[in-house]
Amino acid sequence: MPPHTLLVLNDPAAPYLKWLDKLPAGTRIAAGASAEAFRQAAPEADAMLVGAVPRELVEEVFAMAPRLKWMHVMWAGLDTLLFPALVESPVTLTNGRGVFARSLAEFVIAGMLWFAKDIRRMRRQQREQRWEKFLVEELFGKQLGIIGHGSIGRAVAALATAFGMKVIGVGRASPREEFDEVIEKSEFILVSAPLTPETRGLVGEAEFRRMRPEAVLINVGRGPVVEEAALIAALREGRIRGAVLDVYDQEPLPPGHPFWSMENVLLSPHCADNTPTWLDEAMQLFLENFARYSAGEPLRNVVNKKAGY
Repeated sequence: MPPHTLLVLNDPAAPYLKWLDKLPAGTRIAAGASAEAFRQAAPEADAMLVGAVPRELVEEVFAMAPRLKWMHVMWAGLDTLLFPALVESPVTLTNGRGVFARSLAEFVIAGMLWFAKDIRRMRRQQREQRWEKFLVEELFGKQLGIIGHGSIGRAVAALATAFGMKVIGVGRASPREEFDEVIEKSEFILVSAPLTPETRGLVGEAEFRRMRPEAVLINVGRGPVVEEAALIAALREGRIRGAVLDVYDQEPLPPGHPFWSMENVLLSPHCADNTPTWLDEAMQLFLENFARYSAGEPLRNVVNKKAGY
């Protein structure tokens, strides 16, 4: 088999691209963040690695690569990338799902503990130098409902089970009554589903009105899976206890947004999975898949392009 030609759509100076040195000798690599960087290599390219670049560049370079067989995206979310030409093509698409699940699971646990132990009150009393004892809760025995059966949901379920929580989960094929049980009976509700036409607005006004007053909504999937206006209303009116958020409708969260000033919301600027090694781990997954691709073996994380995940 002739050497592969790999297009790397990313800032070529990014430190994590050092992992490309481990590719087989003879692999032709073209890297850049503009279409011009791929003019010569694209017509012969059979593989593409997509990093931190806009969709428009991916579309443009994709159109320049008629021999492309495999595209790997470093990230898990694909909702902004699945343009029609890619979806309808025979090109195999893989992504980085699973790489970031462990860190996101820890963030979910931290968010639940933030509410259960009322850490906000502890910090407030510390600032005020006020010694005032109060009751705290345990996660033990609480119900965590997970909307999304993917790698993040499974990682959270494992940690929550270790805390003695009752865990129930629903996915795309779950019957409505199971979804209703998650919404109506869970003290903590985790949204970790991908964004697709079917999941957009999945948790909206009707769902918030059915939640328990002590419910905490946690979203680490995609912002638009939860109707933001409905969430804000439920928080302002005290219909639910609070929210833990890593993703939003608009990112960065704009100045003056209601979430900034809400005492019952814990915000992360979409960095709950940004560990010191997260990009290295994403590249290691790519290298494993490249070895599988070269050997003609099944790839990890093959995406159903029409379904969107």
